[in-house]
Amino acid sequence: MQVLIGIIYHTIGGGFSGSFYMPFNKVKGWAWESYWIVGGIFSWLIVPPLAAYLTIPDFPAIIASADMNVKLLTFVFGLLWGIGGLTYGLGVRYLGMSLGNSVVLGFSSAFGALVPSIYYNLNPVKGKVSFTDMLGSSGGQLVLLGVLVCLIGIAISGKAGMMKEAELSEAEKKASVKEFSLVKGLIIAVISGILSAFFNYGIEAGKPLADQAVVQGCNPLFQNNVTYVVVLWGGLTTNFLWCMYLNAKNKTFGNYTDTRTPILANVLFSATAGTMWFLQFFFYGMGESKLGNGASSWITHMATIILTANIWGLYLKEWSGVSVATFRTFVTGIVVILIAIVLVGIGNSL
Repeated sequence: MQVLIGIIYHTIGGGFSGSFYMPFNKVKGWAWESYWIVGGIFSWLIVPPLAAYLTIPDFPAIIASADMNVKLLTFVFGLLWGIGGLTYGLGVRYLGMSLGNSVVLGFSSAFGALVPSIYYNLNPVKGKVSFTDMLGSSGGQLVLLGVLVCLIGIAISGKAGMMKEAELSEAEKKASVKEFSLVKGLIIAVISGILSAFFNYGIEAGKPLADQAVVQGCNPLFQNNVTYVVVLWGGLTTNFLWCMYLNAKNKTFGNYTDTRTPILANVLFSATAGTMWFLQFFFYGMGESKLGNGASSWITHMATIILTANIWGLYLKEWSGVSVATFRTFVTGIVVILIAIVLVGIGNSL
């Protein structure tokens, strides 16, 4: 029963994540960096402390009294994840909801399953599974098979993107994805997929914060909300610096005060997107409290996002005008990625 409840929480969180970019599509007259950072301020600065305040008694004291090394490592993982989150937005911008999410999250699923085990091979920790342990167990071998299948699925999805680029005119590509660019999008998506997995490592590094929250009487369902505050400070730092650089480079600081654009509506849409983004991890934390912060939680979360994003991609007609063969290739890639995610989840449970 606990497993079922955990899957439900992860499904809700994945639904929010797969949908959060939709309100950004309603922003008018602003550059990407302007609406991205406005949404990010809500995602990483405003909503997380509010959620922690509502669910964790005296959460500022928990952060203040925590070991500095714990806070620093959690923050650093957040910084690295922040690059992944930043490039995630760019990946969706250039590839669209369907292809962008499939490639980014496929890589995130694979590296989220592999990197911790490699780390524990280099720095053994009692109770943690190393890469060598994975090679020597049936469950670990199944996880590695799942990662390989996942990479195959990503390759198939990339092939579908190349077929789409070859078939559609520039006007048709821009009609489905305003700034479609396959090469630029795939490079960015690979970087994003690898670095996005660091959010999971941030949760692991900040576990002492969550443990202390439970000691102080927090419902275990919400224990990760205090960890998110520190992880997301790192994410905010990365994204804020980059967006400010782009505002200066592109001379788009005027977006925030340009009365020729619907400023209030743009802020509201960006705030909605940012809040929806955070809700994915609010529910992820609840699901993790039932399933544990292993590959099973991460993989379930990724699978739901991929499915949700591709439903939105179909709704936005991102694949309209392509041949049956191209669309079939795209669907095949998604199915292969989802099969890989199931394999990793089963292998982790063994």
